[in-house]
Amino acid sequence: MNTTKKTYQLAITGLFIALVLILGLTPLGLIPLGFVNLTILHIPVIIGTILLGLKTGLILGACFGIVSTLCLLGLSLAPASALGYTLLAANPAYAILMCIVPRLLVPTFTWLVYRLVSRGREKCLYAVPVAALVGSATNTVFYLGLMYVFYYLAGLDLVMLAEKLGVAGLSFVGIIGAIAAGGGGMEALAAALIAPPVAAAVWKIKK
Repeated sequence: MNTTKKTYQLAITGLFIALVLILGLTPLGLIPLGFVNLTILHIPVIIGTILLGLKTGLILGACFGIVSTLCLLGLSLAPASALGYTLLAANPAYAILMCIVPRLLVPTFTWLVYRLVSRGREKCLYAVPVAALVGSATNTVFYLGLMYVFYYLAGLDLVMLAEKLGVAGLSFVGIIGAIAAGGGGMEALAAALIAPPVAAAVWKIKK
């Protein structure tokens, strides 16, 4: 890797890390819905992975996970979700794993799908929205999936919890499903719409 390419890689990596930190440590990157937060933090992770590769993507995913953990611990300006805070109170280790593991899987699945759809080409614009959709869905499925598993392992009363959240008519599975379909769908759509023009612009600047 020549000096120019190294400088480009470091500059873009720094930019995306800064975006993750700014969005994650302020309310700009989170949309609170009471018992859960919608996020756009996965978008710089996805775009950075496509532009710079899996290694950089994993760094960005780790930053995403750390920022999510800080938010859950109340160490950011963004509010923690009620579902996350409930798990933290019951078992901090489970809560931290829930924040970290899905964020590392986002770049992994994004990169695999991008490479598959683009057939290994470095720059393939039509593969970007597909990879962005999968990356966003990965975040939603694994975050909520681990939440459900860890709630069960922590021995939390899911029926009572639903009543406390003001959705007594829904089971806990119903709450998770509604979040995945509604919030997760909006997050995936945002990623698929934002990632292609940003990737195209950065590729043009690099060229």
